[in-house]
Amino acid sequence: MLALEFLDLCYNNLSGKIRKSLEALVHLKYLNFSFNKLSGEIPIGGPFANVTSQSFLSNDALCGDSRFYIKPCQTKSTKKSRRKGVLIGLYTLLGIGLLLVLAVGFVVLRLRKTKKHASQADVSLVKEHERISYYELEHATEGFDESNLLGTGCFSVVYKGILKDGTLLAAKVFNVQVEGAFKSFDTECEILRNLRHRNLTKVITSCANLDFKALVLEYMPNGTLDKWLYSHNLFLNLLQRLEIMIDVASAMDYLHNGYSAPVVHCDLKPSNVLLDQEMVAHVSDFGIAKLLGAGEAFVQTRTIATIGYIAPEYGQDGIVSTSCDVYSFGILMMETFTRKRPSDEIFTEELSIQRWVSNSSQVEFIRWWILIWYRQGMNKLTQRCNVCYLSWN
Repeated sequence: MLALEFLDLCYNNLSGKIRKSLEALVHLKYLNFSFNKLSGEIPIGGPFANVTSQSFLSNDALCGDSRFYIKPCQTKSTKKSRRKGVLIGLYTLLGIGLLLVLAVGFVVLRLRKTKKHASQADVSLVKEHERISYYELEHATEGFDESNLLGTGCFSVVYKGILKDGTLLAAKVFNVQVEGAFKSFDTECEILRNLRHRNLTKVITSCANLDFKALVLEYMPNGTLDKWLYSHNLFLNLLQRLEIMIDVASAMDYLHNGYSAPVVHCDLKPSNVLLDQEMVAHVSDFGIAKLLGAGEAFVQTRTIATIGYIAPEYGQDGIVSTSCDVYSFGILMMETFTRKRPSDEIFTEELSIQRWVSNSSQVEFIRWWILIWYRQGMNKLTQRCNVCYLSWN
């Protein structure tokens, strides 16, 4: 932010050095680093040329120019530096030699061990890639009993399960009798096998034969965002809703920009946002997701997602792009903060959730609360709140 004019970081319990890159803020008229735990040398260029000691009060580990009334920074003589450089060089050479000896010894021992145990399987490797059979899955879910039902979709049903070792899981069982279920299963397998992100639901393994298709997923004990928004017994405060939206935005950014090819989720909605033990959000259900090829900005499809969340070009012409996910994210964010579904009965052809929110005072109310948190020093949300302001506008 090269045009920054005012920077006040006092009373923030900051540690470490003051970065010299701040010297580039040539328009800075006021800065204050007082009452922190900063250390190292104070820069002297750029805006630092005009500041006084009042900007660095109660930072005992700082050093620098005498005009700041602090201790000078210690300097080492060139002779000592050269001697130290020679010693470091000798120690480095000795260390490299020792590492080479150890490496050769390790390789020899490893080769002997490999020959000795060539006929034995690597138990840890087998365990890491252990498959779950149909019978294990059936036993874990108590015969796919309705008491373990977590949710239903167009092509699948999700059950809670417990393995013999006590591991909790979610079994997403596809209804192979429904047209499109096989394609949905294959799509999820193709897309999720290479995706890795903290805000995406983790796939543990799959269980499939000619008559049965299932994905074994990481269990999310706090259920869906939809449940938390509309249950009478559960409540999300405004900060929790903001954090959940940040998690979802992080997942979508990874899908659109962090993978080798852009992935379009196509069905972003509260029931597809799962919450773990720490209330961290995970985007799930990639049954109708689309993988854009190299150079492709969009693809066409006949598959229609949930009404109310799909972008106009998707609903009318079947054109799917990352912009469709951005549209769905906007609807999701409005619904999360207002607890109004886009399909609510108050919304008619003349009134949509977008227009209702635009005309509502709730926008200013939410901004007001975020501003209060920002001013109270919630530094971890500083940059995130700025992103949310832009998204809301």
